[in-house]
Amino acid sequence: MSIQINYNNNSKSLSGNFILFVDEDFNITSLKKHISNAEFSYISDLLKTSDLKKDLLFFEINSKKTIFLVSIKKDLKNSDVENLGAKFHTYVNYNQKKDYFINSDTINCKIENFLGYFLHGLKLKSYEFNIYKSKKNKKSILINVFGSKNKISIQNQLKFRALEEGTFFARDLVSEPGNILHPDEYAKRLKVLKKYGLKINIYDEKKLKKLQMNALLGVGQGSIRGSYLVTLEWNGVKNNSKPLAFVGKGVCFDTGGISIKPAKFMEDMTYDMAGSATVVGLMKNLALRKAKINAVGVVGLVENMPGGNAQRPGDIVKSYSGKTIEILNTDAEGRLVLADALSFTEKKFKPKFIIDLATLTGAIIVSLGSEYAGLFSNDDKLSKQLLNAGKKVDEKLWRMPLHKNFDKLIDSKNADMQNINYVGGAGSTTAAQFLQRFILNKTPWAHLDIAGMAFSKYGGALNSGGATGFGVRLLNKLIEDDYE
Repeated sequence: MSIQINYNNNSKSLSGNFILFVDEDFNITSLKKHISNAEFSYISDLLKTSDLKKDLLFFEINSKKTIFLVSIKKDLKNSDVENLGAKFHTYVNYNQKKDYFINSDTINCKIENFLGYFLHGLKLKSYEFNIYKSKKNKKSILINVFGSKNKISIQNQLKFRALEEGTFFARDLVSEPGNILHPDEYAKRLKVLKKYGLKINIYDEKKLKKLQMNALLGVGQGSIRGSYLVTLEWNGVKNNSKPLAFVGKGVCFDTGGISIKPAKFMEDMTYDMAGSATVVGLMKNLALRKAKINAVGVVGLVENMPGGNAQRPGDIVKSYSGKTIEILNTDAEGRLVLADALSFTEKKFKPKFIIDLATLTGAIIVSLGSEYAGLFSNDDKLSKQLLNAGKKVDEKLWRMPLHKNFDKLIDSKNADMQNINYVGGAGSTTAAQFLQRFILNKTPWAHLDIAGMAFSKYGGALNSGGATGFGVRLLNKLIEDDYE
């Protein structure tokens, strides 16, 4: 279902689906000038027997007119307004009607851009991935916004649209099956982003071998597909300020390699590239809204397969940083991709900070379920900024510990380190502790383990199930609040 929004409607229509806003008690006195006396009396009577604890109520005036009342509760946050818009989508989705009219003059709320957040939530909830269905939902909805108050500026319309497009692009990438979005195809799709003003550099296997990115290359060597590192640069300010850096794990399909996964639910491993999708979606959003910062996205794209040339348990590789890694389990592959990507990003771009995102460990789901992503960091200031941004957009983070005492769990007898902790326990922390070893110059760094957040089989507040695009809105908020 597609949703189009018309911001320039001056409705004089007496029929249709009208969305009006009221207070938390559904007091409709303020609506007298917006509806007829007969409608006012009719709705007043029905409200006496309605469940006023709900956020939304609707009343069919006649066969041609329905009035929706949206309750504006006290002490709402921006994310609450987005969730309200998403709830309204449920009505729209099951209603056979196609045109809706929002009267912005009925909004009485202190939240700036209330209507923008409401429509943003509606749009985010409307996302569908159905390109491989022979029978598609071709339903199209038009939302007509009219009224002289609470208008959304052109600039804010563009910001919301850019964020939606970035989030949807991330969701599209995660939703693609592994036979379509393998590393070769993924790299091609990233080339297209040049048209938005991003500078794209693609490092293929030949270049990666020259750079000695053996940790990343080792993961992909069992696949017939190529392995890549792709950089996406956005220069939004004309100075030499240090860029903000975002690094993403892009394992397009993860069988586990020689340490092969169980067959049950292995199909879900098509979304093991969700960290990279978040980085790509964020960079597209920044370019579309012409963000006034310098930023770089770096994604490592590989496929982890158990081929005849696949990496073996017991192999030792030398990473881009020069540090050696003993591979005890080939299913602990994401940290190997990120190891080279992190050191490369720090050395080449000398960023203000580095934030990496990855569906890295099942252990983080054991710890935090699908409510929080795990946050690991070497910097308290950056951690606080991320936690605050997460609260504001309802993409929540929970800070987890890092400590030098965990190092002994990944020290190797045969190399500088091993890629898993064989003792057991602290699976997510030891993975993050491993990554921290590849931040060589004390750059502020944060690792977001999004394994429980990138994909939802049951749907969430702002998605209807499937890929969530988690992190695009979080990182955009971080940039808006603290770095622009």
